[in-house]
Amino acid sequence: MAVEIKSFKELSLEELYGLLKLRSDVFVVEQDCVYHDIDDKDKNALHVLLKKENTIIGYARIFKPGDYFEHASIGRVVIKATERQKEYGIYIMKASIQSINDILKTEIIQISAQTYLLEFYKKLGFRPVGNTYLEDGIPHIAMLKS
Repeated sequence: MAVEIKSFKELSLEELYGLLKLRSDVFVVEQDCVYHDIDDKDKNALHVLLKKENTIIGYARIFKPGDYFEHASIGRVVIKATERQKEYGIYIMKASIQSINDILKTEIIQISAQTYLLEFYKKLGFRPVGNTYLEDGIPHIAMLKS
């Protein structure tokens, strides 16, 4: 298993296809949510790829402060359905947090978390900020880690 951090331009066509397929499989098909996943923000993101036997099984994208939220941020966190019971979600989040600390040189991180994952993100040091809201028809809450 390996984690790779890449800019948009560094992604191979196969990696881009793999991460978009994984995001579509989970966010559009599994969660039955029709929305614009390809939102032009990928071009500004750093892409965190979790690979197992050269196949992307986990993914997140990170942004420097001001590119998405006021603070650095992590989004589109996803693990392939067949791999979820192996704590890879924690693994990809820790890699994303470490990348923000090391590459972006900040420790303040903002996320928009699906509310059913509130406890998961709390265990990683995030705290809820404000009230819940709907994003693409799914309940979310803003969270910060500092």
